[in-house]
Amino acid sequence: MSTERSTAGTAPWAIVTLREVMVKARDRSYLISTLVTLLIIVGTVLFNAFMSSRGAEYTVAVTGSEGQAVVALADEAGQADGGNTVFSSVTADSPESALQLVRDDEADAALVSDGSTWTLTGLSEIDNGLQADLSEALRGYALEANAADAGTTAEALLAGSELEAELLEGSAENQLLATIVGFVFAFLFYMAAIVFGMAIATSVLEEKQNRVVEILATAIPIRQLLYGKVAGNTILAMVQLALYAGAALLALNLTGTAETVGTIIPASGWFLVFFLAGFLILASAWAMIGSMASRSEDLNNSSAPVLTVIIVALFAGMFAKGQLLVTASFVPVVSSVAMPVRMLNGEVPLWQTLASLAIALVAAYGLLRFGERIYRRAVMQSGGSLTLRKAMKLEQ
Repeated sequence: MSTERSTAGTAPWAIVTLREVMVKARDRSYLISTLVTLLIIVGTVLFNAFMSSRGAEYTVAVTGSEGQAVVALADEAGQADGGNTVFSSVTADSPESALQLVRDDEADAALVSDGSTWTLTGLSEIDNGLQADLSEALRGYALEANAADAGTTAEALLAGSELEAELLEGSAENQLLATIVGFVFAFLFYMAAIVFGMAIATSVLEEKQNRVVEILATAIPIRQLLYGKVAGNTILAMVQLALYAGAALLALNLTGTAETVGTIIPASGWFLVFFLAGFLILASAWAMIGSMASRSEDLNNSSAPVLTVIIVALFAGMFAKGQLLVTASFVPVVSSVAMPVRMLNGEVPLWQTLASLAIALVAAYGLLRFGERIYRRAVMQSGGSLTLRKAMKLEQ
């Protein structure tokens, strides 16, 4: 009678879904962790924007016009193309005086020449940017001087030596961006899959231990309970990821550092789509693990295969390249990270994207149906943990 009333109105799985969402939405730890993560994301973007706009200022002690010329070249290069690295020189009477300026903290380093060799001396360390820029400026200065001694120009000596980097697939300029965003995709997938997946397994186990599932089984079909748990936690994971992505993109736009957002947005959208398919697969697996367990310790022992798949997806997003990345983009769950990373690296044919998504969705449907069979058999059993083989032999 109660089953008839529930099916006459809202579907039972939808009621369970709503309950899962509402319980989590009232969970203070969940809300605090989400808010803290949002603040970290926005703060990281703002900090990077501040540091990139702040630039650097260096004072270099020199002993003559040659050193002044090198520092001037470094300053010109540091401010080229909108840069904001400033170099200034302070002239000392002798190399010893130049070193004393460094000791007195009136100069960041001393650039001294003995006629054949240049030496850059710092107090306790030399900033990498300072050393790299001065080294490049010194090479340019030496090239100009040597070319003048040879009766030619630096341009003539370097004629035909320029090298341009190109890729048959993708853009060389976007490689660093693809690496960073790919790492973010992989990390977010890893965290969400574990946090929300373990929440499913723990919820199933608690209801089994407290025998709440036996009460629920008198009101709604067991499979509807499974569908609701999977759907509810999937919605929570998707909403959380969408919040993180939206906060990051908004911060990029507000700080004016969003020149390449046009590349990130499409890949981010596909990441959410592929995450949905991958998480549905993992959610079914987590529900099976929870139904076969009898105590919390069992979850740690039986979750190794699922954790292995999640870690493989993490490493595929961070380190897979070339044909390995292409292959990974068609493997369910792993494709949740690998395919969006491929899109960041270059254009991916639409048919490949849709084919990969179709494979993931078919796998999600298949595992959900298989998980339903195991869940219905195992969740009502007590007295010890079950293996997958034992669970399959139980009567429904």
